[in-house]
Amino acid sequence: MKHAVILAHPKANSFTASAAQAYREAVEARKQIAVVRDLYRMGFDPCLKADEIPGSEGFEPHEDVVAERAMLSDANVFALFYPLWLNAPPAILTGYLERVFGFGFAYGRKQGGNTPLLTGKKLISFTSSGAPTDWVVKTGAWDAMRKVFDEHFAAVCGLEVADHVHFGSITPGIRPDVIAREIEKVRAAVAKHF
Repeated sequence: MKHAVILAHPKANSFTASAAQAYREAVEARKQIAVVRDLYRMGFDPCLKADEIPGSEGFEPHEDVVAERAMLSDANVFALFYPLWLNAPPAILTGYLERVFGFGFAYGRKQGGNTPLLTGKKLISFTSSGAPTDWVVKTGAWDAMRKVFDEHFAAVCGLEVADHVHFGSITPGIRPDVIAREIEKVRAAVAKHF
C-alpha cells in the first residue's frame, strides 16, 4: 500500500511536521510505502493558472502538476497534515488540491456532471489548531470544515474518508510530553485503518 503524505506547514520543525513524520514511520513499520510531499519545502506554487481551468482555451495541466500527478498516481491513501488558520486549511494546501486533484486526475466529465476518478482510494486528515478542540466544534468550524474539506472533496474524487484526527490547543511552547502523547494518536490511527 502506498501513502501520499501531504504536509502543509511553513515550519519544518512544527507539530504538524512531527505528526507527518510519525505517520510516515508508522506506515513504513507496517512494510508499506510513504511518499512525503512537503509543500513548503518543495516551493509548490498554489496559484491556479487561467489555462489550468477546464474549458479554458489551451487547457492543460502545467509541468509541476503533471509531475505531482505522476508521483501520486499509484497512491492508495492520501494523508493530509495541516494546521487550521482562521479555522480553515492553509492556502498552499487548497491550491495544491485545486491544481493537482483537478480535472483529469481526481475527477472527469460524464454526461450531466463529473465522475470521480480516485474510487477505491482513501483520505485521512490530521489537523491542529491553537484553539481547544471543543471551541472549534462549538463555533461550527469543525462541521463546516468536515463538510466542505473532507466530505465534499472526497465525494468529488471518489475517496473514502478513513478518519480526521484533530489536535487542539497546539500552541508555541507546548511541552514535549504533551507532543509525545498527541503523536501517539497518529500511530494509533495508522494501526486502526491500515
